[in-house]
Amino acid sequence: MEYRTLGKSDLSVSAVSLGTWVTGGWWWGGSDDAQSIDAIRRSIDLGVNLIDTAPVYGFGHSEEVVGRAIRDVRDRVLVATKCGLRWDRDEGEIFFETRDQNGDPRAVRRNLRRESILEECEASLRRLGVDVIDLYQCHWPDPATPVAETMDALSSLRREGKIRAIGVSNFTREMMEECLRYGDLASDQPKYNMLQRDIESDVLAFARAHDIGILAYSPLEQGILTGKVAVDRTFPEGDYRRDRPWFQARNREKALALLAKLEPVAKAHGWTLGQLAIHWLIRQDGVTSAIVGARTPAQAEENARAAQGRLSGEELAQIRRRIEETGGPE
Repeated sequence: MEYRTLGKSDLSVSAVSLGTWVTGGWWWGGSDDAQSIDAIRRSIDLGVNLIDTAPVYGFGHSEEVVGRAIRDVRDRVLVATKCGLRWDRDEGEIFFETRDQNGDPRAVRRNLRRESILEECEASLRRLGVDVIDLYQCHWPDPATPVAETMDALSSLRREGKIRAIGVSNFTREMMEECLRYGDLASDQPKYNMLQRDIESDVLAFARAHDIGILAYSPLEQGILTGKVAVDRTFPEGDYRRDRPWFQARNREKALALLAKLEPVAKAHGWTLGQLAIHWLIRQDGVTSAIVGARTPAQAEENARAAQGRLSGEELAQIRRRIEETGGPE
Protein backbone atom coordinates (compact mmCIF):
# COMPACT_ATOMS: atom_id res chain seq x y z
CA MET A 1 0.00 0.00 0.00
CA GLU A 2 1.13 3.52 -0.77
CA TYR A 3 0.82 6.24 1.92
CA ARG A 4 0.56 10.00 1.50
CA THR A 5 0.58 12.96 3.86
CA LEU A 6 -2.86 14.55 4.14
CA GLY A 7 -2.40 18.24 3.38
CA LYS A 8 -0.42 20.06 6.07
CA SER A 9 -1.50 17.64 8.81
CA ASP A 10 0.63 14.95 10.43
CA LEU A 11 -1.69 12.21 9.13
CA SER A 12 -0.21 9.69 6.70
CA VAL A 13 -3.09 8.04 4.85
CA SER A 14 -3.34 5.09 2.49
CA ALA A 15 -3.91 5.88 -1.19
CA VAL A 16 -7.06 3.75 -0.97
CA SER A 17 -9.34 4.37 2.01
CA LEU A 18 -12.48 2.61 3.18
CA GLY A 19 -15.83 4.42 3.09
CA THR A 20 -18.62 3.13 5.31
CA TRP A 21 -21.79 4.77 4.03
CA VAL A 22 -23.11 1.35 3.02
CA THR A 23 -22.25 0.04 6.51
CA GLY A 24 -25.05 2.17 7.91
CA GLY A 25 -27.55 0.00 6.08
CA TRP A 26 -29.55 2.99 4.88
CA TRP A 27 -30.16 4.06 1.27
CA TRP A 28 -28.22 1.03 0.03
CA GLY A 29 -30.75 -1.77 0.44
CA GLY A 30 -29.53 -2.86 3.88
CA SER A 31 -26.26 -4.32 5.15
CA ASP A 32 -24.98 -7.17 7.31
CA ASP A 33 -23.03 -5.99 10.37
CA ALA A 34 -20.86 -9.10 10.69
CA GLN A 35 -19.95 -8.93 7.02
CA SER A 36 -19.24 -5.20 7.31
CA ILE A 37 -16.87 -5.81 10.22
CA ASP A 38 -15.08 -8.51 8.24
CA ALA A 39 -14.72 -6.08 5.31
CA ILE A 40 -13.25 -3.41 7.59
CA ARG A 41 -10.81 -5.88 9.16
CA ARG A 42 -9.72 -7.22 5.77
CA SER A 43 -9.08 -3.66 4.54
CA ILE A 44 -6.86 -2.98 7.55
CA ASP A 45 -4.94 -6.22 7.02
CA LEU A 46 -4.18 -5.07 3.46
CA GLY A 47 -2.79 -1.72 4.59
CA VAL A 48 -5.86 0.53 4.33
CA ASN A 49 -5.50 2.81 7.33
CA LEU A 50 -8.18 5.49 6.85
CA ILE A 51 -11.76 4.51 7.73
CA ASP A 52 -14.27 7.20 6.78
CA THR A 53 -17.72 7.31 8.34
CA ALA A 54 -20.38 9.83 9.45
CA PRO A 55 -23.13 10.01 12.08
CA VAL A 56 -25.87 10.27 9.43
CA TYR A 57 -24.80 6.94 7.83
CA GLY A 58 -27.53 4.80 9.32
CA PHE A 59 -28.24 7.45 11.96
CA GLY A 60 -25.32 6.44 14.15
CA HIS A 61 -25.19 2.80 13.08
CA SER A 62 -22.16 3.04 10.80
CA GLU A 63 -20.07 4.68 13.51
CA GLU A 64 -21.06 1.96 15.98
CA VAL A 65 -20.09 -0.83 13.56
CA VAL A 66 -16.78 0.87 12.75
CA GLY A 67 -16.10 1.21 16.48
CA ARG A 68 -16.64 -2.52 17.02
CA ALA A 69 -14.44 -3.41 14.05
CA ILE A 70 -11.43 -1.32 15.14
CA ARG A 71 -11.64 -1.89 18.90
CA ASP A 72 -8.47 -3.99 19.15
CA VAL A 73 -6.60 -2.46 16.17
CA ARG A 74 -7.03 1.23 16.97
CA ASP A 75 -3.30 1.87 16.68
CA ARG A 76 -3.38 0.74 13.03
CA VAL A 77 -6.16 3.01 11.77
CA LEU A 78 -7.07 6.65 11.32
CA VAL A 79 -10.71 7.37 12.03
CA ALA A 80 -12.43 10.06 9.97
CA THR A 81 -15.98 11.11 10.73
CA LYS A 82 -18.15 14.18 10.19
CA CYS A 83 -20.52 16.71 11.68
CA GLY A 84 -23.22 19.04 10.45
CA LEU A 85 -26.13 16.79 9.43
CA ARG A 86 -28.55 16.35 12.33
CA TRP A 87 -31.62 14.15 12.44
CA ASP A 88 -31.88 14.27 16.24
CA ARG A 89 -32.12 18.04 16.79
CA ASP A 90 -34.88 20.34 15.50
CA GLU A 91 -32.55 23.17 14.59
CA GLY A 92 -31.28 24.30 11.21
CA GLU A 93 -32.47 24.14 7.62
CA ILE A 94 -33.90 20.81 6.44
CA PHE A 95 -31.42 19.31 3.96
CA PHE A 96 -33.54 16.32 2.99
CA GLU A 97 -36.31 14.11 4.33
CA THR A 98 -36.13 10.34 4.29
CA ARG A 99 -36.93 7.22 6.26
CA ASP A 100 -34.59 5.25 8.48
CA GLN A 101 -33.91 1.50 8.52
CA ASN A 102 -37.21 0.92 10.34
CA GLY A 103 -39.24 2.99 7.91
CA ASP A 104 -39.68 5.87 10.32
CA PRO A 105 -39.59 9.40 8.83
CA ARG A 106 -36.45 11.46 9.41
CA ALA A 107 -35.77 15.10 8.65
CA VAL A 108 -32.03 15.68 8.25
CA ARG A 109 -30.96 19.26 8.95
CA ARG A 110 -27.81 21.25 8.20
CA ASN A 111 -26.28 22.45 11.44
CA LEU A 112 -22.69 23.64 11.84
CA ARG A 113 -23.34 25.83 14.86
CA ARG A 114 -20.83 25.68 17.68
CA GLU A 115 -23.06 24.02 20.26
CA SER A 116 -24.23 21.39 17.79
CA ILE A 117 -20.68 20.52 16.65
CA LEU A 118 -19.46 20.07 20.22
CA GLU A 119 -22.46 17.87 20.98
CA GLU A 120 -21.97 15.80 17.82
CA CYS A 121 -18.30 15.24 18.54
CA GLU A 122 -19.06 13.76 21.96
CA ALA A 123 -21.68 11.45 20.45
CA SER A 124 -19.28 10.27 17.72
CA LEU A 125 -16.47 9.62 20.22
CA ARG A 126 -18.90 7.51 22.23
CA ARG A 127 -20.26 5.51 19.29
CA LEU A 128 -16.79 4.92 17.85
CA GLY A 129 -15.35 4.01 21.24
CA VAL A 130 -12.27 6.20 20.74
CA ASP A 131 -10.59 8.99 22.71
CA VAL A 132 -9.75 11.12 19.69
CA ILE A 133 -11.06 11.48 16.12
CA ASP A 134 -8.16 11.70 13.68
CA LEU A 135 -9.98 13.71 11.01
CA TYR A 136 -13.18 15.62 11.80
CA GLN A 137 -15.01 16.96 8.75
CA CYS A 138 -17.95 19.27 8.08
CA HIS A 139 -20.20 16.94 6.09
CA TRP A 140 -22.01 19.59 4.01
CA PRO A 141 -21.97 23.40 4.09
CA ASP A 142 -24.45 25.20 6.34
CA PRO A 143 -25.24 28.60 4.78
CA ALA A 144 -27.10 29.72 7.91
CA THR A 145 -24.05 29.48 10.18
CA PRO A 146 -21.05 31.82 9.93
CA VAL A 147 -17.90 29.96 8.88
CA ALA A 148 -16.03 31.75 11.68
CA GLU A 149 -18.31 30.09 14.26
CA THR A 150 -17.86 26.65 12.72
CA MET A 151 -14.06 26.92 12.48
CA ASP A 152 -13.85 28.25 16.04
CA ALA A 153 -15.71 25.19 17.33
CA LEU A 154 -13.49 22.81 15.38
CA SER A 155 -10.33 24.58 16.54
CA SER A 156 -11.55 24.31 20.13
CA LEU A 157 -12.01 20.57 19.75
CA ARG A 158 -8.49 20.25 18.39
CA ARG A 159 -6.99 22.26 21.26
CA GLU A 160 -8.82 19.99 23.68
CA GLY A 161 -7.30 16.92 22.00
CA LYS A 162 -10.63 15.49 20.88
CA ILE A 163 -9.75 15.75 17.17
CA ARG A 164 -6.39 15.79 15.40
CA ALA A 165 -7.15 17.49 12.09
CA ILE A 166 -9.95 19.55 10.53
CA GLY A 167 -11.50 18.74 7.18
CA VAL A 168 -14.53 19.61 5.07
CA SER A 169 -16.66 17.70 2.62
CA ASN A 170 -18.58 18.95 -0.42
CA PHE A 171 -17.15 22.47 0.02
CA THR A 172 -16.53 24.70 -2.97
CA ARG A 173 -13.33 26.62 -3.63
CA GLU A 174 -14.89 29.79 -2.22
CA MET A 175 -16.03 28.01 0.93
CA MET A 176 -12.58 26.58 1.56
CA GLU A 177 -11.06 29.98 0.96
CA GLU A 178 -13.27 31.43 3.69
CA CYS A 179 -12.40 28.58 6.08
CA LEU A 180 -8.72 29.41 5.69
CA ARG A 181 -9.36 32.91 7.04
CA TYR A 182 -10.19 31.40 10.42
CA GLY A 183 -7.99 28.31 10.63
CA ASP A 184 -6.40 25.56 8.61
CA LEU A 185 -7.82 22.65 6.65
CA ALA A 186 -6.21 19.25 6.23
CA SER A 187 -8.62 18.12 3.53
CA ASP A 188 -11.73 18.44 1.41
CA GLN A 189 -13.84 15.44 0.50
CA PRO A 190 -15.56 15.96 -2.88
CA LYS A 191 -17.21 13.55 -5.27
CA TYR A 192 -14.79 12.68 -8.06
CA ASN A 193 -14.53 9.85 -10.55
CA MET A 194 -14.19 9.17 -14.28
CA LEU A 195 -17.83 10.14 -14.84
CA GLN A 196 -18.01 13.04 -12.39
CA ARG A 197 -15.14 15.50 -12.85
CA ASP A 198 -16.65 18.85 -11.87
CA ILE A 199 -13.97 19.56 -9.25
CA GLU A 200 -11.20 19.63 -11.87
CA SER A 201 -12.06 23.19 -12.90
CA ASP A 202 -11.59 24.81 -9.49
CA VAL A 203 -11.61 22.75 -6.27
CA LEU A 204 -8.72 20.50 -7.26
CA ALA A 205 -6.48 23.35 -8.37
CA PHE A 206 -7.23 25.35 -5.20
CA ALA A 207 -6.46 22.36 -3.00
CA ARG A 208 -3.13 21.80 -4.74
CA ALA A 209 -2.18 25.47 -4.40
CA HIS A 210 -2.99 25.55 -0.67
CA ASP A 211 -1.74 22.07 0.27
CA ILE A 212 -5.20 20.75 1.14
CA GLY A 213 -5.57 17.01 0.74
CA ILE A 214 -8.33 15.62 -1.47
CA LEU A 215 -10.18 12.54 -0.25
CA ALA A 216 -12.25 11.65 -3.29
CA TYR A 217 -15.50 9.82 -2.62
CA SER A 218 -17.61 7.74 -5.00
CA PRO A 219 -14.67 6.65 -7.21
CA LEU A 220 -16.84 3.92 -8.72
CA GLU A 221 -19.95 6.11 -9.14
CA GLN A 222 -21.85 3.82 -6.74
CA GLY A 223 -20.78 0.73 -8.69
CA ILE A 224 -21.35 1.86 -12.29
CA LEU A 225 -17.60 1.86 -13.02
CA THR A 226 -17.19 -1.77 -11.98
CA GLY A 227 -18.98 -2.78 -15.18
CA LYS A 228 -21.20 -5.10 -13.14
CA VAL A 229 -24.36 -2.98 -13.21
CA ALA A 230 -26.23 -4.29 -16.23
CA VAL A 231 -28.57 -2.07 -18.24
CA ASP A 232 -31.62 -4.14 -17.20
CA ARG A 233 -30.88 -4.19 -13.47
CA THR A 234 -33.58 -2.67 -11.25
CA PHE A 235 -33.22 -1.07 -7.83
CA PRO A 236 -35.82 -1.39 -5.05
CA GLU A 237 -37.57 1.49 -3.33
CA GLY A 238 -35.25 2.97 -0.72
CA ASP A 239 -32.06 2.22 -2.68
CA TYR A 240 -30.18 5.51 -3.11
CA ARG A 241 -29.10 4.59 -6.63
CA ARG A 242 -32.62 4.21 -8.00
CA ASP A 243 -32.99 7.86 -9.09
CA ARG A 244 -29.37 8.80 -9.72
CA PRO A 245 -28.56 10.01 -13.27
CA TRP A 246 -25.94 7.41 -14.16
CA PHE A 247 -28.26 4.60 -13.02
CA GLN A 248 -30.87 5.39 -15.66
CA ALA A 249 -30.73 2.74 -18.39
CA ARG A 250 -29.72 5.08 -21.23
CA ASN A 251 -26.82 6.45 -19.19
CA ARG A 252 -25.71 3.01 -18.05
CA GLU A 253 -25.34 2.16 -21.73
CA LYS A 254 -22.97 5.13 -22.15
CA ALA A 255 -20.93 4.11 -19.11
CA LEU A 256 -20.69 0.49 -20.25
CA ALA A 257 -19.54 1.63 -23.70
CA LEU A 258 -16.76 3.65 -22.05
CA LEU A 259 -15.71 0.68 -19.94
CA ALA A 260 -15.58 -1.56 -23.00
CA LYS A 261 -13.01 0.84 -24.50
CA LEU A 262 -10.97 0.84 -21.28
CA GLU A 263 -11.03 -2.90 -20.70
CA PRO A 264 -7.80 -3.59 -22.66
CA VAL A 265 -5.91 -1.21 -20.34
CA ALA A 266 -7.32 -2.95 -17.26
CA LYS A 267 -6.40 -6.39 -18.61
CA ALA A 268 -2.88 -5.26 -19.44
CA HIS A 269 -2.33 -4.53 -15.73
CA GLY A 270 -4.26 -7.53 -14.41
CA TRP A 271 -6.95 -5.26 -12.96
CA THR A 272 -10.72 -5.41 -12.92
CA LEU A 273 -12.52 -2.42 -14.37
CA GLY A 274 -13.27 -1.22 -10.85
CA GLN A 275 -9.59 -1.37 -9.93
CA LEU A 276 -8.72 0.61 -13.04
CA ALA A 277 -11.21 3.33 -12.05
CA ILE A 278 -9.78 3.53 -8.54
CA HIS A 279 -6.19 3.52 -9.75
CA TRP A 280 -6.91 6.22 -12.34
CA LEU A 281 -8.33 8.37 -9.55
CA ILE A 282 -5.39 8.07 -7.16
CA ARG A 283 -3.05 9.05 -10.02
CA GLN A 284 -4.81 12.38 -10.56
CA ASP A 285 -2.66 15.30 -9.45
CA GLY A 286 -3.83 16.56 -6.07
CA VAL A 287 -5.78 13.48 -5.00
CA THR A 288 -4.50 12.07 -1.71
CA SER A 289 -6.78 9.06 -1.39
CA ALA A 290 -9.81 7.41 -2.98
CA ILE A 291 -12.55 6.52 -0.50
CA VAL A 292 -14.13 3.27 -1.64
CA GLY A 293 -16.98 1.37 -0.01
CA ALA A 294 -17.06 -2.39 0.52
CA ARG A 295 -19.80 -4.74 1.69
CA THR A 296 -17.65 -7.85 1.83
CA PRO A 297 -14.02 -8.85 2.49
CA ALA A 298 -13.69 -9.81 -1.20
CA GLN A 299 -14.72 -6.30 -2.27
CA ALA A 300 -12.37 -4.80 0.31
CA GLU A 301 -9.49 -6.85 -1.09
CA GLU A 302 -10.24 -5.85 -4.68
CA ASN A 303 -10.32 -2.18 -3.68
CA ALA A 304 -7.08 -2.27 -1.71
CA ARG A 305 -5.17 -4.02 -4.48
CA ALA A 306 -6.05 -1.18 -6.87
CA ALA A 307 -3.15 0.75 -5.36
CA GLN A 308 -0.68 -1.72 -6.85
CA GLY A 309 0.99 -1.05 -10.20
CA ARG A 310 1.05 2.22 -12.10
CA LEU A 311 -0.57 3.59 -15.24
CA SER A 312 1.86 5.13 -17.72
CA GLY A 313 1.53 8.72 -18.90
CA GLU A 314 0.38 7.46 -22.29
CA GLU A 315 -2.30 5.27 -20.71
CA LEU A 316 -3.53 8.13 -18.54
CA ALA A 317 -3.82 10.35 -21.62
CA GLN A 318 -5.67 7.62 -23.52
CA ILE A 319 -8.15 7.15 -20.67
CA ARG A 320 -8.70 10.89 -20.45
CA ARG A 321 -9.57 11.05 -24.15
CA ARG A 322 -12.08 8.22 -23.82
CA ILE A 323 -13.72 9.84 -20.79
CA GLU A 324 -14.08 13.19 -22.53
CA GLU A 325 -15.60 11.51 -25.60
CA THR A 326 -18.24 9.89 -23.36
CA GLY A 327 -19.49 13.15 -21.84
CA GLY A 328 -22.01 13.46 -19.01
CA PRO A 329 -25.36 11.78 -18.32
CA GLU A 330 -28.39 12.66 -20.46
